[in-house]
Amino acid sequence: MKKNRFTDEQIVAILREAEKGEQTVEHVCRSHGIGTSVFYRWRKQFGAGGSAMNEARRAKELEAENARLKKALAERVLEIEILKEINAKKW
Repeated sequence: MKKNRFTDEQIVAILREAEKGEQTVEHVCRSHGIGTSVFYRWRKQFGAGGSAMNEARRAKELEAENARLKKALAERVLEIEILKEINAKKW
């Protein structure tokens, strides 16, 4: 999967900059080096609401926690398999 050039926080900041209305969408896109189609895709994905930044941050935290829990589960499964092998041996 391709890594984004912009973080979620940066994307929300760009969307808010365009939302202010001081500059046109085309000018904001040009100043950040993105296409208008990318801008509108981001706007559809992140929304224009004020809570988008909090939601993006929370999603990133949940992904990190999920990765940590998956790693812990894999370690536990490995430990259980090792204990089963040890118990299966005849002493």
